[in-house]
Amino acid sequence: MYDLLVVGSGPYGLSIAAHAAAAGLSLRVQGRPMASWRDHMPSGMFLKSEPWASNLSDPEGRWRLDRYCAGQGVDARHGEPIPVGTFASYGLWFARNALPCEVDERPVTRLRARPGGFEAVLADGEVLYARTVALAVGVLPFVRFPEALRGMDPEYVTHSSHHAELSRFLDRDVTVVGGGQAALETAALLAEQGTRVRVLARADRLCWNDVPPPLERPWWRAARSPHSGLGAGWRNWFYAERPGLYRRLPTGVRARVAATALGPAGAWWVRERVERAVELRLDQEIVRAREVAGAVHLDTVTRSGVPGVLRTGHVIAATGFTAAADRLDLLDEGTRARLTSGAAEAAGVGPLFESAVPGLFLAGLITAPAFGPAMRFVQGADYTARTLVRGVRHRLRGPAPRPRAPYARLAATVPPPAAPSSGVSEDSTPPASASGTGTGG
Repeated sequence: MYDLLVVGSGPYGLSIAAHAAAAGLSLRVQGRPMASWRDHMPSGMFLKSEPWASNLSDPEGRWRLDRYCAGQGVDARHGEPIPVGTFASYGLWFARNALPCEVDERPVTRLRARPGGFEAVLADGEVLYARTVALAVGVLPFVRFPEALRGMDPEYVTHSSHHAELSRFLDRDVTVVGGGQAALETAALLAEQGTRVRVLARADRLCWNDVPPPLERPWWRAARSPHSGLGAGWRNWFYAERPGLYRRLPTGVRARVAATALGPAGAWWVRERVERAVELRLDQEIVRAREVAGAVHLDTVTRSGVPGVLRTGHVIAATGFTAAADRLDLLDEGTRARLTSGAAEAAGVGPLFESAVPGLFLAGLITAPAFGPAMRFVQGADYTARTLVRGVRHRLRGPAPRPRAPYARLAATVPPPAAPSSGVSEDSTPPASASGTGTGG
């Protein structure tokens, strides 16, 4: 029986695993590493966060994004967006170096609580047992469609996270629904490949993030609007740097912030690409959608009640994600019922990320109602990993951290990975926080 089973191997899962391995816990990690970035984002996309705000977390801070980029000859400067493919490759490099063994890519299809721990069934039927579990499943289980588009044939309606490439839409007519970065960047990529594309959004105007201020500024400007991993300003700094204090805010305040903070907005570097080539239909909400003669007919209405009709070949809903415990389908019915019926808040987590099910820890988007907007971005991985592993050790009532133990995995003996030659000093640690909105975690 493992001390900890980590389900999911994106930025949160890999960061948790790195801290757990360093703490000497017997560990198992399941899931395709960096799957969201490798399989669910088209090539040509970039990270919205600043490079220094997109580090995965290991206890010593050795395996940073800037170190990986230096070894690859990639510029990781402030204000220069990083390609999504580079970030995905960085995550694989992090896993090879920060973890003592390979991640097992087989997904967990069923997880249930049992006396003394948990039982996990893998896709091929193998059964694992662990005393504690960290669910770091990312955002993909929580895709959100507008009500009018739910249940429609995937031939005509898809979610933006369903596309690793967009070439199937070449020379077609596509409507992208949404006003955030995913919608705007998807529309820009479609337009640039020759697709006739429009953006349809409920808002009456699009919001755009400003060019981030320089890292080096006069002290009075920095004091007025400090950098943080979620953008400049004291509110963003608080969300990014003090998740533990955020959790102590009144429930009503947290609910309001969760609903309004860091809302849909496009990165400054995609604005010209959109405004130059993409048709914008704003202040329009879809009230009905239907397939007619090989196309999608959308009935819309404005805030003032003016109806409209739009015919399009395909709809891509770039409408984000809604995390809810009852959508964790890998949990068996009994475990899911215990999780959702607890007296805790919507995320169901305590101060150490433990859920209402003892020994079951949650990470990522689903914890944002408790710990704030940082949990929607890679920025939150460091706080989560450090705090959650502390919670696991508390649950296990283990001793103080000891030297890294052999990583209990598929192979009995694995030689330690060699550190890559990057030419970057390990002492050249970037600031803990700075400007720029983060990326999905």
